[in-house]
Amino acid sequence: MHTVTYRWAWLFAALLHTAVAKLNSTYTNPILPGFHPDPSCIFVPDWDETFFCASSSFNAFPGIPLHASKDLQNWKLIGHVLNRREQLPRLAETNRSTSGIWAPTIRYNEEKKTFWLVTTLVDDERPDNDASRWDNVIFESKNPFNPRSWSKALHFDFEGYDTSPFWDVDGKTYIVGAHAWRVSPGIMLAEADLETGELGEWKTIWEGTGGSAPEGPHIYRKDGWYYLLVAEGGTGLNHMVTMARSKSLHGPYEANPANPVLTNANTTEYFQTVGHADLFQDPSENWWGVALSTRAGPEYLNFPMVRETVMVPVTWKEGDFPVWSPVRGVMSGWAMPRANKEIPGAGPFITEGDAVDFEPGTTLPAHFTHWRYPIPESYVVSPPEKSNTLRLNPSRLNLTALNGNYAGPEGQTFVGRRQQDTLFTFSVDVDFSPGPDSDSLEAEAGVSVFLTQNHHLDLGIVMLPATSSTGVFPGTEADTDVNNDNTKYPNVGNASDLLIPHFRFRAISYVPVPRDVAVPLPPAWRGGPLHLEIRASNVSHYVFSAGPAGAMSRMKTLLEVSNEPVSWGFTGVLLGVYCTNNGRNTTTPAYFSHWRYTPQGQFRD
Repeated sequence: MHTVTYRWAWLFAALLHTAVAKLNSTYTNPILPGFHPDPSCIFVPDWDETFFCASSSFNAFPGIPLHASKDLQNWKLIGHVLNRREQLPRLAETNRSTSGIWAPTIRYNEEKKTFWLVTTLVDDERPDNDASRWDNVIFESKNPFNPRSWSKALHFDFEGYDTSPFWDVDGKTYIVGAHAWRVSPGIMLAEADLETGELGEWKTIWEGTGGSAPEGPHIYRKDGWYYLLVAEGGTGLNHMVTMARSKSLHGPYEANPANPVLTNANTTEYFQTVGHADLFQDPSENWWGVALSTRAGPEYLNFPMVRETVMVPVTWKEGDFPVWSPVRGVMSGWAMPRANKEIPGAGPFITEGDAVDFEPGTTLPAHFTHWRYPIPESYVVSPPEKSNTLRLNPSRLNLTALNGNYAGPEGQTFVGRRQQDTLFTFSVDVDFSPGPDSDSLEAEAGVSVFLTQNHHLDLGIVMLPATSSTGVFPGTEADTDVNNDNTKYPNVGNASDLLIPHFRFRAISYVPVPRDVAVPLPPAWRGGPLHLEIRASNVSHYVFSAGPAGAMSRMKTLLEVSNEPVSWGFTGVLLGVYCTNNGRNTTTPAYFSHWRYTPQGQFRD
């Protein structure tokens, strides 16, 4: 009896396992929230059945973030492909907020056991017909978990962008790319040597379906067909994914009659701008697609995280074009691999917050980000004079820099992390005490909601003349000592020349921003550490608050600001800290501590 029961139990368990394996999973988008556009993802059985995803970084450094997952649910930052200045020095020279690293493609060659990443460094301010606008480069690595294993950039010639490698069944290697579309739109192909950068002749293989800016091409071979995947319509509300196929790699390519295969254009969906996609399989040989998307709704006004990475299940029957599921916040997909967070690498999982105390002997966390290359000596973790702080030396340039686009070799003292949640609280303590003399005029340190040099919202502690205030700090009265008493400051002439610390809010954008606010610090708070906080109070506004460190009950809100001024462009908000002398001479550093980023909610519809 027991034997019969055991046999039936074994059979029932086997049938149950088979049934469960076919059940759909439920997961949420975006899989990589925040500034993670233009995704390229692969599945590599050779590396313990791991998925890898790369994304664009534009002027941010370290550049080209690389995330890994074992289960398609838990994504960990394992490093950055561009992690050393000597790999690509030209990033320091980019001019314009839309310049920098565009659309990397990551691929793995099983024969050579090598990872390849092909991308374009774009100087977006140069004329469309200037070939030097496009600097196409190749990186390679034998170990993606070791950032230093990524090679220096190998340059190759192509008057275009969004370049992607492909290995054909005959062993030949090719690169497919998007020609500069304002000059002559089209998808081009050339035979290539990824180890030398040598290329054959570029030839146009498809011109798209008629949408603007055919770009982001990838080629896949399946069932004797070559499938070409392309983005069209520009990266705004008309963005879409289209496909074509051919029996020959070189064409002619026939468009999918069901194009576009993926888009949310002309819908009321919260996820908009869907496009720039890639395809890969999982261990069960199911197909998945990734794309960029913006959580904006058709109103397209409030989207500070801008372009993020989303994932959809794809059904790809033999001999047919693949069928993509539409992008939604909550998805039903193929059964996923079992949950597994055993992934090496220095960075955090994508859903984690921050509690960084800058302990002695540590370095900046892997996900901390600069704008172009930093000046290393301007960032010191736990300096001997103030342990458990991050010392920032002031840059001459502030966050807008020279013209809102260019910063030159001097750089900007700024470090931040991506906003990755609709609702969050970001805060730091800052110890910043320049003297009251004229040399300290405009000495400033603070926190920023930073999108680009011409789109940012800043709350700083800044030395200003006592007469320049626009009001008083909430809950306080005017500082009469400043106006009437010179004896407290014997080295200062007239009281009107006295510099005192202010909280100052300033903003810049292509849309209207609030007027500058400058309020004196309450006298009792001067000379001591302060607490600065940025909170996303809802889907459309940030709240900026300040107070003395270690006294949350005394925090006051300075103002609430719309996020529309930082809802723009290609990148996504960075929340961070800065220190600048605004073009003057002071060298007083700022000391930041108790860095906290707390996720508090993700909106998906």
